[in-house]
Amino acid sequence: MSGTEVLAERFEEQRPRLRAVAHRMLGSVAEADDAVQDTWLRLSRADVDAIDNLPGWLTTTVGRVCLDRLRSGSTRHEEATDTAGEESAAEPAGGRDPEQEALLADAVGQALEVVLTTLGPTERLVFVLHDMFAVSFDEIAPVVDRSAPAVRQMASRARRRVQSRSADPVTDPARQRRVVEAFLAASREGRFEDLVSLLDPYVVLRGDAAAVRMGGAGEVRGASAVADFFNGRAQAAVPAYVDGAAGAVVVAGGQTRLVLSFTVTDRIIGIEVVADPEQVRTLDVVVDG
Repeated sequence: MSGTEVLAERFEEQRPRLRAVAHRMLGSVAEADDAVQDTWLRLSRADVDAIDNLPGWLTTTVGRVCLDRLRSGSTRHEEATDTAGEESAAEPAGGRDPEQEALLADAVGQALEVVLTTLGPTERLVFVLHDMFAVSFDEIAPVVDRSAPAVRQMASRARRRVQSRSADPVTDPARQRRVVEAFLAASREGRFEDLVSLLDPYVVLRGDAAAVRMGGAGEVRGASAVADFFNGRAQAAVPAYVDGAAGAVVVAGGQTRLVLSFTVTDRIIGIEVVADPEQVRTLDVVVDG
């Protein structure tokens, strides 16, 4: 198999995810397919050997393509009637039962409509990449030509705007909070299988340098690996809201030592751990109960 064929095969593995990102950005199946094709053309011209994380590169690239299209006004809005097909294509086989799949598809369709009608192009990109696909702020920042802290603030504003307009379970803060509380309880009690069931198969755990020095992980991918990392931990973590999203904090000596931000759709798809004191101070943290 030639190098081009191998690259094409790896791209096809990512196509469902890329189409899902593009569809949420553009609201049109046809436009989404065009954006994915543009992403393939960019990949075919890129120095692939210099790409350390191909899935991440493809996700941010398709996001950039969509942002360019939105800014140029070349997209057309369609009703989100094909969302169920997009969701099933991006979901691993055996992931949900048919009833749950139908309920989620309806909820995501509502959420997509809110995103399309509420957020501007840049806010939409930040919200979609981070809150729906757990792309890190550091990865998003160069796409929108902002600093990572500025992108975090933009995501927080976009999240609040979407939540104020949407009543669907995917973006409901109270439901997300319940998922996080269940995850923390399973972590403390060492219930590995329950942890796995609460995590998306492609979940990503990221920790900053300070968290790594405290015994955390820089990056862990996959439900089993993330569940294994948290199994028996979280003894001191208490639920909180972090920048308006479900999260948790660890407080010691009257000071917040760790902040955990969770990205939750139907399951947890991203966990970010911040321990750097300067970064912690920039976060809007509300400990509830």
